[in-house]
Amino acid sequence: MDVKLNKNRGFLTLMSAQLISSLGDWLSIVAIITLVGLKWEASPMEVSFVILSLALPMALLGPIAGTVADRLNRRTLMVISDLGRAVLIVILALASTLWAVYICLFVIGMLSAVFVPAKNGKLKELVPQEQMKSAMSITSTIDAATKVLGPLLSGLLVTAFSTQIVFYIDAVTFILSALLLLALPRTVSANEGPNENSTEQKRASFKEEFIEGINFIKGSRYLLVGMTVLGISLLILQLSDSQIIILVRELSQASPDLFGFIVTAAGAGMLFSGMLLAKKTDYHALSLMFLGVSGLGLGFGMMAILTGLDLALSILWAPALGLLAGFSAGLVFIPFQAAVQTTTPVHMTGRVFGVINSITTTATIIGPLVGGWLATIIGVIPAFIITASLLVVISIVGFIFKTRIERGNKSNVSESQQRTHGTT
Repeated sequence: MDVKLNKNRGFLTLMSAQLISSLGDWLSIVAIITLVGLKWEASPMEVSFVILSLALPMALLGPIAGTVADRLNRRTLMVISDLGRAVLIVILALASTLWAVYICLFVIGMLSAVFVPAKNGKLKELVPQEQMKSAMSITSTIDAATKVLGPLLSGLLVTAFSTQIVFYIDAVTFILSALLLLALPRTVSANEGPNENSTEQKRASFKEEFIEGINFIKGSRYLLVGMTVLGISLLILQLSDSQIIILVRELSQASPDLFGFIVTAAGAGMLFSGMLLAKKTDYHALSLMFLGVSGLGLGFGMMAILTGLDLALSILWAPALGLLAGFSAGLVFIPFQAAVQTTTPVHMTGRVFGVINSITTTATIIGPLVGGWLATIIGVIPAFIITASLLVVISIVGFIFKTRIERGNKSNVSESQQRTHGTT
């Protein structure tokens, strides 16, 4: 007999741990940038390396970390990841050189790369199939909420106390998250079985499971198309998203707080779409994805056009367009991740989400770099219009081929399942 999500103790515990851990992530990011950028007066390139040190291991190690998350106990991995990050955050609080910061952040990124697929795999263990769409909407809503509240709270704490105090608070959040995770049931993984004694056999088993996960992804047309659309959309989104502050400078009568209002509105829009999709689960994932991509293009395109016209009352229309973009982003990410959870076997969830995490992180690394280069070469307004147009084109192409994708996916999934069962 299924338990409702609001009475599912395992799910509520996991979501509470995610909320605390995600909030801690944003506390430390703002504190690190403040420490390195303001107190140590690092160069722009050195500040860029701070973000790169954190993101690079997640981009490179996603598929491998996902395989690890499928082979080992997921609860244990998440607890180790949280406790390891707590220790590293304390080391960061005592760091006195940039190299110490880079090394700590790189290891934190490695632990985060394991935590994300382990969390999604554990979610699959705890939540029944028919409630998965609501569960994924809730977890995405938590991510959106912490992205809005985390930097705000961190800024207040840094101003009131010091960056060092914020680091210690962040370490405590990871410890609290680990303690909550210890309360989760120890569900046995579908892949767990008798452990081989030889090291060579373990290595071969890891390789086979890694290949099995890749074959499963290759055999699902929906996964391939969804990951491609998600990666390209996020890449194009980051091209513009990273340059919003430059776009705001083009307005002759912009409020000094306009950039903050746009970012907050975008977070609120994603929060709203998550809450909506948590209640209304009878949606069509691909249709919502392509609709969301189109909404992103419309939001960014209109923002560029109205900025080019130097339209008055930007304090009203700019946050409104930011709200549209955030809401549309939720329509892209949440339905896709929910569909992945419902169609992926529990013993391969870590591998699939490890690859997804790698793709999205890579897009967030490359996007701002290319966006800065494009805005410098052709100007920020043309760059926004080009990226917005690309998003609209992707959505149109997606709607045209949507039926063919779904038809091909039915046969491909059955073939893939036969292959993966044989490999297992």
